[in-house]
Amino acid sequence: MTASSAAPAPSEKGAEVGRRIGVGLMYGLWRPRVLGAWRVPATGPVIYAVNHAHNIDGPMVMGVAPRPTHFLIKKEAFVGPLGRFLTGIGQLKVDRHSADRAAIGQALGVLADGGVLGIFPEGTRGEGDFASLRAGLAYFAVRSGAPIVPVAVLGSTDRPGRLIKALPPLRSRVDVVFGDPFDAGDGSGRRTRKALDEATERIQKQLTAHLENARRLTGR
Repeated sequence: MTASSAAPAPSEKGAEVGRRIGVGLMYGLWRPRVLGAWRVPATGPVIYAVNHAHNIDGPMVMGVAPRPTHFLIKKEAFVGPLGRFLTGIGQLKVDRHSADRAAIGQALGVLADGGVLGIFPEGTRGEGDFASLRAGLAYFAVRSGAPIVPVAVLGSTDRPGRLIKALPPLRSRVDVVFGDPFDAGDGSGRRTRKALDEATERIQKQLTAHLENARRLTGR
């Protein structure tokens, strides 16, 4: 994969607006409990690796994280007014079924500018247990050298809401646990397929361990 410099850079100011909107919505509708946010580096490039079991997981992280976040989001979500809104708040449209060079270039640009990139490493919503990772996370981490911060969102799928079945019950507790940052690479700087496969294995072990620890901490 190669990055493209032609894609416009996502808006950092927009991502901060998105964070503020997320703060109001997430704390207004639910009761987030945030653990370990102090572990997120205050400056410099960072990649959030977030488990993904529910549609609110991304907005929840955007709202409770200490820094504005640019998430890679499937292009199918960028339709009509929602698409314009997501672009306006600095989110990145990605085609999950191809080597999307525009999205790759934008994501690497976020990290090169010292920003925060949010990734669902499982590629799509599922059990949220980090059981199956795609290679994209390893690529961005190894290529940029940015540390990965594991993020576990727990409680969003415990039970459906009474008014809106597709959402967690209003005012229910959702836990967001940030882990210690770690480097995916082996320090050699290699970007070969073997190096990326090895990085993916290291990442999966770290993310799985973080999720287990987060479950112990929260009792979920």
